[in-house]
Amino acid sequence: SYLYTFLPPKPRSKVQNQSFFMASLSMLRFLFLATLFVITATSSTNDVKAIYWLEQPLFPPSAINTSLFTHVYYAFLAPNNVTYKLHVSNSTATNLAKFTTTLGSTVATLISIGGANSNATLFSLIAANSAARATFINSTITLARTFGFHGVDLDWEFPRTASEMKNLGLLFKKWRAAIAAEAAATGREPLLLTAAVYFSVDYFLSETSSLRYPVGSINENLDWVNVMSYDLNGPWSNHTGPPAGLFNPKSNASVGYGLGSWIRGGVIPKKVVMGLPLYGRTWQLRDRSVHGIGAPTIGPVPGSDGVMALFQVLQFNKETGAKVVYDRETASVYSYSGSYWIGYDDPISVAVKVGFAQAFSLRGYFLSLIHI
Repeated sequence: SYLYTFLPPKPRSKVQNQSFFMASLSMLRFLFLATLFVITATSSTNDVKAIYWLEQPLFPPSAINTSLFTHVYYAFLAPNNVTYKLHVSNSTATNLAKFTTTLGSTVATLISIGGANSNATLFSLIAANSAARATFINSTITLARTFGFHGVDLDWEFPRTASEMKNLGLLFKKWRAAIAAEAAATGREPLLLTAAVYFSVDYFLSETSSLRYPVGSINENLDWVNVMSYDLNGPWSNHTGPPAGLFNPKSNASVGYGLGSWIRGGVIPKKVVMGLPLYGRTWQLRDRSVHGIGAPTIGPVPGSDGVMALFQVLQFNKETGAKVVYDRETASVYSYSGSYWIGYDDPISVAVKVGFAQAFSLRGYFLSLIHI
């Protein structure tokens, strides 16, 4: 897993950066509004329409159109590896206050802890040790209340053993109990408690043959889980594939299988939120005449680091005259030009996914401008 900043790979001037940012926001609104149109008829007050937001000067909290979202995640904070309390510098404290002051009255805000670049070993230690666990939990509640957040979110990527999964369930249980106790003592509404999780209820890359998330604890203690239904294929493999295809006739690496596995595994559908990526994955074809899904590749498109912001994908398609293909078998989109191949989502594939989520009575969806 990698954390990508939503910035171009090469240095740009201030004017260029502003243009990049405005184009990015325009593309975000375009895709999100297409999705919003699809779900309007069946939406309810319980639907989740969330986004993970990262601190950066070109995308301040004031730029977030809160009419498009029900929840916005501040990503990311991390615990100190000595004290186990959330580490917050003076500058971060200022940013947290600005974030909730700007958004807090119009949308629910949550602190997200961890992320793709976080220390998974530290989370394992905290979850396994009662004293560390209590210190960590109390610090998250204190910080959320201090800065006016409505909840907390854990993004531990990923528990890799059966004992870590068991301890994760215990962490959720103790966290929920502490949240309930604090709410009872203060007379406030309990904080929300959510978690970002693997695309499937079973962690395929574990050292254990059958490693499953703690379903019982999730149902009992979490408000919902944000299922990372993306990055199922990428340039780390030697062939093209849909990064977030709804279906996959050749393997279990699909959004549909992953979401279905959470339901089959026993998680209450209304506790499942589907992830939607607002970026594409890139490949360089080994043979430009072989360009379908599964085509042999030699790595990512040069200069892209294997990822492109959605507006960059559309810009690439326009400037190169790329062939755009909607693949019905996987319900995904890709484009290719010369030896370059990009897999991504467009309003059509997003609409199909949202319909799928509605059919399963899921809680909603969240948007990711990057891999979180």
